[in-house]
Amino acid sequence: MNNNELISEINRLKKEKDAVIVAHTYQIGEIQDIADMVGDSYALSKFCAQSDKKTIVFCGVHFMAESAKILSPEKKVLLPERNAGCPMADMITAESLRKKKSEMPGVTVVTYINSSAEVKAESDVIVTSSNALKIVKALPDKKILFTPDQNLGSYVAKQCPDKEIILWSGYCPTHHKIKKEDVIKVKSMYPNALLLIHPECPPEILEFADYIGSTKDIVDFATQSKAKEFIIGTEMGVLHPLMRDNPNKKFYLMSPGLICPNMKKTTLESVYNCLQKDYYEIALPEDVMSKARVALNRMLELAK
Repeated sequence: MNNNELISEINRLKKEKDAVIVAHTYQIGEIQDIADMVGDSYALSKFCAQSDKKTIVFCGVHFMAESAKILSPEKKVLLPERNAGCPMADMITAESLRKKKSEMPGVTVVTYINSSAEVKAESDVIVTSSNALKIVKALPDKKILFTPDQNLGSYVAKQCPDKEIILWSGYCPTHHKIKKEDVIKVKSMYPNALLLIHPECPPEILEFADYIGSTKDIVDFATQSKAKEFIIGTEMGVLHPLMRDNPNKKFYLMSPGLICPNMKKTTLESVYNCLQKDYYEIALPEDVMSKARVALNRMLELAK
């Protein structure tokens, strides 16, 4: 089938299966265009929890589909690409987190949503790049173990001097590999452009930013800004909605390396196969879901 035929079949199957399709902003343009909702991890988590559809097709990576299942255990959650993982999420395990907690009695564990269900189950509260600062500030606790993203944790820690924040040594390989020389070069090429950077980037990169925010924050800022040129410091998928919705503005990628291979795995064909054959369905142990749900719900409550 060609793309138009695939889209037609996807829409037919979506109605037949009472399904909703959600896509992260890092997905390819074709997938964003067929989705009922496009956004960052926080926006998609809220949307899936509130949806009345029986089936959720999550165009993203594994931990995102797991989060949707945790918040909506009665729904069928499908991940079109089984092997769409997250290297950052793999940098921490429930076992290694339990060991660290045993060494730090009473510490509050704040975990980035880019983590497995098992790790979430060992955490006190989950955060996203949209709400991490707000939630950490709202916590009465003074000693915090921030996992697994050291860069987001460092960004939060700098703005919470009254708290002791211990950082896990994890990171997003796509954002973490950005070099200062890349940023200096692109800023010299486009001197009139505002530089918008995701907090998953290293601290020395964030120092160059005119604005720091999540994928949704970056899209909203650029859309609402009166400026006409922007350098985008996050995964290239964000360029699709920015260029589509802001035809009179110019957008440049901060570095050619800002591509997440796992986010690019999902295709129209894999979404079609997913709906047609009901795979790959997310299944989690009930005890893991129950514990992780407490931490996720605490996020939703504190982020209001």
